[in-house]
Amino acid sequence: MLMENSCGKYNRLEMKNVDKNIIGWLEDIIEENNSRIERKEWKSKYNSYVVYDYEPFCTDGFEINLVITSYDAAYLNFIKYLYDEKINTIEYLNNCINV
Repeated sequence: MLMENSCGKYNRLEMKNVDKNIIGWLEDIIEENNSRIERKEWKSKYNSYVVYDYEPFCTDGFEINLVITSYDAAYLNFIKYLYDEKINTIEYLNNCINV
């Protein structure tokens, strides 16, 4: 994940390989935190030339990448924190199941 301030007006957060099972949750969090998705793309894991700006018929073999913008970097930091915590919780619960 990469965060930068471009043109001094908007702050950007790039999120790569977002889990497709929680994309709906993440989109809600982005909207609730005064931010917006500037770009959403599905990129092939096997061919770097294959990139869609819409969800392909079969999403297997694709990773979801997002560019999120906001006027305030604090919103982006909070979104990143919530996403990281959600991923850590899911991994923890999956480990508990496997024990």
